[in-house]
Amino acid sequence: MTKGVALVTGGGRRIGAQICATLIEEGWYVIVHARTSVDEAQALLDEASQKANGEACGEVVKADLSSDEGLAFLIDETKSIIEAQNAAGLGVLVHNASIYNSKDYASVSLEELRLNNRIHIEVPFLLTQSLSPVLKAASGCVIGMVDTSLGRAWEGLAHYTASKAGLRQLMMNLAGDLAPHIRVNCVAPGAIMAAPWEAEHFASVIEKVPLGRGGAPEDVANAVSFLVRSTYLSGQVIEVDGGWSVAP
Repeated sequence: MTKGVALVTGGGRRIGAQICATLIEEGWYVIVHARTSVDEAQALLDEASQKANGEACGEVVKADLSSDEGLAFLIDETKSIIEAQNAAGLGVLVHNASIYNSKDYASVSLEELRLNNRIHIEVPFLLTQSLSPVLKAASGCVIGMVDTSLGRAWEGLAHYTASKAGLRQLMMNLAGDLAPHIRVNCVAPGAIMAAPWEAEHFASVIEKVPLGRGGAPEDVANAVSFLVRSTYLSGQVIEVDGGWSVAP
């Protein structure tokens, strides 16, 4: 018996993969959404199945969320999986799919800006909206993965941080709109996993972290797990940043 069905967008690698692994360990049947990391997502589920004596622990759904067709496919597949699992509904929805790249503000195109807003704002809005009935049926929770850099001026990240700020505000609004049947919260990772192009910036951030080190994907996944289990928490943002957000 599983606890129910969970959906994690962008779950094939990095932090998303650890969130999926943690939810599976805690008994959830996880729908792992991926766009390009399908093989990694399947390997994650195969490993989890081996640990569970061959029992299926989830399914991979490949979809390009930048298109309306891709989003509709993920919604339909999620509903079909919930029905096939005889689950009450959708217990957990984690909006983890993301685009993260550095680009000079003057050279950001309208297409790039719209893509960031699409993945970080439109998709979470529409996906939550479409899945609200099945979330309500399971008294589920929604978690938006935001960023601790919000409110700061980071060179080359205006398009990214603006859209992530929109996601954070969307989650706060939905915490009110979807109450009392659905809880909505955010997790804001700090210096967790450096992208290949930001090693120097990443090192400079860690120097300011009070705990004196970067975090691990497990730290973020544990925060997600905590919010899933905390049935009286809604409208909250957990900063997983080693104290960086309050550093002088």
